[in-house]
Amino acid sequence: MENFDEYLRQGEPNKAEKAKVWKTAIGLQQVDGLKPSDYLIATAKQNIEGDITIDEVKKRIDSYYQQHPTKTDDDRTEEADKVSARIAEMLSEQTFTFSPAEYLSIHRRLFTGIYNLAGKIRDYNITKKEWVLNGETVLYASADSLKATLEYDFEQEKKFSYKGLSEQEIIEHIAHYISFLWQIHIFGEGNTRTTAIFLIKYLRKLGFKNVNNDLFADHSWYFRNALVRANYEDLSKGIHKSEKFLIRFLSNLLLKENYSLKNREMHILADTVKSQNDTVNDTVFSLIKQDNKITATEISERLKMSLSTVRRKIKELREQGIIERIGSDKTGHWKVIEK
Repeated sequence: MENFDEYLRQGEPNKAEKAKVWKTAIGLQQVDGLKPSDYLIATAKQNIEGDITIDEVKKRIDSYYQQHPTKTDDDRTEEADKVSARIAEMLSEQTFTFSPAEYLSIHRRLFTGIYNLAGKIRDYNITKKEWVLNGETVLYASADSLKATLEYDFEQEKKFSYKGLSEQEIIEHIAHYISFLWQIHIFGEGNTRTTAIFLIKYLRKLGFKNVNNDLFADHSWYFRNALVRANYEDLSKGIHKSEKFLIRFLSNLLLKENYSLKNREMHILADTVKSQNDTVNDTVFSLIKQDNKITATEISERLKMSLSTVRRKIKELREQGIIERIGSDKTGHWKVIEK
């Protein structure tokens, strides 16, 4: 992304706006682990400088890959280049219709010539192994109900009124809606990039015209993982659906908040560890509540847990303001602070 920062520093409005569009377009390829070529970067700079139009960029990319075809099926650089140019074109347009047809059209424009079913609703069921889920998959909508589900979600959103909502309530609703839309996964491939472009255009329609889309450039993988976590649960392991990560992303995007956006915090193992830690804390707290004179050594023996671990758990409970020690460690007792 540093390739375009020079244009942002120069402060020329036209060049800076184009640079932002290109940063977003290229950054969004990261959701599928793709990286555009140096040729695409150089050609994009020519567009930013005003030497060539976006249409000429697309023609040059097409011509380049006719002369330099990719050698292996695993090399998706051509896809990254072509889709980046198409995203840049679409984000430069001031057009949008809130409808299923628009959503399908975005996918078709992005992936024509790349995916055989560009703009087409998938007719098969899918699963996708996710890093953030430790190899598990979100349960996506059934192929039998995709069209009806998509239309229903759009109709519900059309009926929804944002009137009287606070900024936070607006963001929470948008997070809820966009996570539902993505969970349908109406296409075989390219759902996240399609959803991101649709979201940016929908936000403009809602009046968020000065959105800092650098977040999509710098944190596109976080955006995808946040969508995943908003649609996955495994109650047997204490893992619940959570839109908080998506809300953080949108809060930074729309309200210029400064939430830390770290992918590792979304990994389900982090949730599992937290859930296990909470369970142990609850158990220690329960023993203290039953006997306010119980010692750390006695808790250690009853739970068959190391003394150092028990002391650490007691420290956590004290720091949370749940318990307080009255008197000395030997002759004192615990005071339980009800909240």
